[in-house]
Amino acid sequence: MKFFLFLFISILIIQTWALPISPVIVEKESQYRWPALVSQPGVKLLGNTCYESLLERFEFTNLACLKLAVSKALGLGIVVGGAIVKIPQIITILKDQSAQGLSLTSFIMETSAYEIVLMYNTRLQNPFSTYGEVLFMTIQNMIICLLIPFYQKQPKAILGLIFYFFIGLVLLQMIPAPLMSLLYALQIPIGLASKIPQIRANYVNQSTGQLSVFAVLNYFAGTTARAFTTWTELDDPIMLGGNLLASVLNGILVLQLILYWKKEPIPKAD
Repeated sequence: MKFFLFLFISILIIQTWALPISPVIVEKESQYRWPALVSQPGVKLLGNTCYESLLERFEFTNLACLKLAVSKALGLGIVVGGAIVKIPQIITILKDQSAQGLSLTSFIMETSAYEIVLMYNTRLQNPFSTYGEVLFMTIQNMIICLLIPFYQKQPKAILGLIFYFFIGLVLLQMIPAPLMSLLYALQIPIGLASKIPQIRANYVNQSTGQLSVFAVLNYFAGTTARAFTTWTELDDPIMLGGNLLASVLNGILVLQLILYWKKEPIPKAD
């Protein structure tokens, strides 16, 4: 038994020495001072030139790169904010089991405009940081649009809205590019007009009802910041003008929140 064990170990050693020696691969030292966890995303966001200028040589007087970095940071912040901007509004509706004070017309128009923006940017393959919040806001807006008729006991309206939103996304994916560009230009007045019914409802009721403070403030901050990122990263005056006007209308909603804070809606006359 010991003989066979010795023989087995001897053969194993001989085979090990007989195996070809693999060359030792020495990884090339990174050209950046920061670890790959920082440098790789940084280069993807800023490009080699601006990354090296700001994070390697600390040239904070390079205004062009500094403006780009601020724009990228704002863009990512807007995307993160857009992922949660409507959540408080949805929670408020579910908690109170009411959509009082919310204009369904306003939310439908807004969602339609979001769908156009989403498909336009997706088809152009624009950087996600320049439009990513629209994806999350579209989904959240659809939920709110369905909750409003749900609490108003209108099941047929719910089915109609589901069909409308689905068909809209399908058609926007199929239409020719020139028509898509035209729709994108048209969605700006649609998106702006979507704020008017809500502003009017607040004025008539002298109250903001179930309107979420967080959502309105986030909207105002987001559209203002998005105007800056559009001006910095995209040569698109139509998109820039739309974001500036949206910021103004969202500012009116912020002002109404201040004026009508904690006021009960004016009861309707019988």
